[in-house]
Amino acid sequence: MKRVRMRAVFLPALVTGFMVLPMFAHSGTSNGEWRHHGGDHSSTKYSALGQIDGTNFSQLEVAWRWESADFRIPEESLYYTGDYRATPLMIGGRIYTATSHGQVVALDAATGTEIWLYDPKSYDLGRPNMNPLQTRGIEYWRDGEEERLFVATIGKQLVSIDIATGRPDPGFGVKGIVDLSLDLGPGDFDIENITHGAPPIVVGDTVIVGSKIFDYTLNNSSPPGHVRAYDARTGKFKWRFHTIPRPGEKFNETWENESWKKAGNTNVWSMMAADDELGYVYLPTSTPTNDYWGGMRHGDNVYAESLLCLDADTGKRVWHFQTVHHGVWDYDVASAPNLLDIVVDGRLIKAVAQVSKTGFTYVFDRVTGEPVWPIEERPVTQSTVPGEKTSATQPHPTKPPAFERQGISEDDLIDFTPELKAQALEIAKQYLLGPIFTPPIVAGEGGKRGTMVVPGAGGGANFPGASVDPETGILYVESQTRPIGMAVVEPKPGTSDWKYVIAYQSARGPQRLPLLKPPYRRITAIDLNRGEHAWQIPFGTGPTDHPAIKHLPLGPLGSPYTDVVAEGGILVTKTLLITYLSKTDELGVETTGSFLRAYDKANGELLAEVNVDQRLHGAPMTYLHEGRQYIAIAAGSSTADSELVAFTLPSHR
Repeated sequence: MKRVRMRAVFLPALVTGFMVLPMFAHSGTSNGEWRHHGGDHSSTKYSALGQIDGTNFSQLEVAWRWESADFRIPEESLYYTGDYRATPLMIGGRIYTATSHGQVVALDAATGTEIWLYDPKSYDLGRPNMNPLQTRGIEYWRDGEEERLFVATIGKQLVSIDIATGRPDPGFGVKGIVDLSLDLGPGDFDIENITHGAPPIVVGDTVIVGSKIFDYTLNNSSPPGHVRAYDARTGKFKWRFHTIPRPGEKFNETWENESWKKAGNTNVWSMMAADDELGYVYLPTSTPTNDYWGGMRHGDNVYAESLLCLDADTGKRVWHFQTVHHGVWDYDVASAPNLLDIVVDGRLIKAVAQVSKTGFTYVFDRVTGEPVWPIEERPVTQSTVPGEKTSATQPHPTKPPAFERQGISEDDLIDFTPELKAQALEIAKQYLLGPIFTPPIVAGEGGKRGTMVVPGAGGGANFPGASVDPETGILYVESQTRPIGMAVVEPKPGTSDWKYVIAYQSARGPQRLPLLKPPYRRITAIDLNRGEHAWQIPFGTGPTDHPAIKHLPLGPLGSPYTDVVAEGGILVTKTLLITYLSKTDELGVETTGSFLRAYDKANGELLAEVNVDQRLHGAPMTYLHEGRQYIAIAAGSSTADSELVAFTLPSHR
């Protein structure tokens, strides 16, 4: 068993203070349980538990560990699944979670002892054309005395599992399984390019399923990201919503030249949210194929890169909002929206807030889809790539302010010293600089390597998304700048039916420092009652010990992200924000382990830190069992030691 070292840390926040307003309706978890991926269907990731607080957080110790059952799969059947990220649930004194390969397990919440394990053997059904393959969570549903867990597997299975026994429900589909290779509708596409990773969501008696679609294929043959729904009791197919509209449907004309016939993706690959009282489900959608050149899909491409509100029972569209028209930046709406009630100018609003890779927060009345604050269509730079036709305008929310740096000019370049600024200017000359929504160029155009895109495709708010304190109306979001050079190039002859494909360009700054000014990663608290930032802090120390700048009194800079994709997320409790940084990011050297941290949710002050000798990857959750509060997080990877780790205070407390 790995040892966990503890230390308390106290650092000042940069900006402090927010006003707490009384709320008329609250959500969040209840009874010390955690029944859904985001804690609740509102995706608040909030629990009112307060046993673990800023005074004792540094005393946390490992309560138990459960090694992933994926290590029991024969080696010849193992897929590359990347980091272990599944979020566990806690219901009735048991932990339920999925492995990266889609096995589902029940554990004792106090000890981590395995109670049952169900293996759908999805790895034996053929390997989808993508890496990594990964199951990020499961869904819970109760109907009277019946309780079920639903998982959508990498093998295109929707499985209903009896929560008590761990056996598939024989009344659901065929022996408990629905075949998700079906019900996508007509079309000539490669079914091997589709799989599943995010948990389904159940609203009423309807199970709604998104999909993960390989978006780096070199051919225009990826499946459309149509959303499907099934009866929770029988598995019978209920409806399909066409995220790429068919003829006769609204917005089909936004896919010009009949591009709807071949266009793919526009899928819901991330997590979903729902208002159970309204019976509405809220879906974040992705960019169409291909992500960076839309010469074969002219038009705005509705419903791509949108927030969709559907009637969960019928699949009928209630409203939608498109955050990016005709996207060419890979600005997927990559996380679950957050549902909460807010008070704006004395008026109670049932709201939904969607953070995005763009660095914007889009806020709507979740019943009507009306923006809470105006969202303006503003002119943007047009593409010069042959065959491309970008949108003349893009949506810009007037409130809240952006939580991340947007666009780039010479004023944004690193300037800790005159020498670093001069070197940064030389690097920047190689790229086209401009405001947000400046499109990629053909590599070499005007002597430039590409367009410097800020936030980059992996920047802004990625799939961890935001968290909410429903009692104050404060939204908390972790974000990263992550600039990236984007250019398109002609593919090698015979390798693609597209004229252009992406060729990323380095965004490294002088002397291996970041190219831009800090912060490089941040946590922002947004008061959605006022549409203003309550506070913002750099998340992590950053490269303050670099030889070129260690003599300067810089303070925290935010840790530049070194991994391929974002991780983690923020857990909100009665008094704390709980999240973590990898040691590699924080220390700037390749090493294992993480720093599990607690911040004061009122002002962003770092209160305490736990030094964990394991790389944490999943979203943290918390639960109460037999009078003790626990925090559980998925950790490790498919090539190392994937496991679920639970922390608690020493038993003598």
